[in-house]
Amino acid sequence: MVIRRQLGFTYLAVLFIVAILTTGLALAGEVWETAAKREKEAELLFIGNEYRKAIGRYYEATPGGVKRYPPALEDLLKDPRQPSTQRYLRKLYADPFGGKEWGVLRAADGGIAGIYSYSTETPLKSGNFRQRDAGFEDTQHYADWKFVYSTIRADVPRTRVGR
Repeated sequence: MVIRRQLGFTYLAVLFIVAILTTGLALAGEVWETAAKREKEAELLFIGNEYRKAIGRYYEATPGGVKRYPPALEDLLKDPRQPSTQRYLRKLYADPFGGKEWGVLRAADGGIAGIYSYSTETPLKSGNFRQRDAGFEDTQHYADWKFVYSTIRADVPRTRVGR
């Protein structure tokens, strides 16, 4: 009789320990998944801004009087308009959320003015962006994060004249 009660208690103790371990592993998995998504977000912001800067350097380096955007992303690797090798990106980066393919935003001249991810996932980050990325606040999807080179410099601080 004593042995059966002890076996029942041991069985309940093992079940309780398994339940605690399972809950702990589930919480650890959720934390890990969130950390991985935050890392991908940071990578998307970095890569998107690298493309934005590269498009801007390509645009500003246009020989002659009329500025032009790159007709293809590959032109950022080696500018065909320049007599010497001019590189604006080291490599074509893959979209951290959607693979190799980027969405492109076309300028009036038909060139690429910006890029965006095709991902329809909901961003974790919804505020506290840098000024250059201020338009990303309260967006619904990563696809709403548009990395566009604009000839109007929004990141230059404006000074107030007079008081």
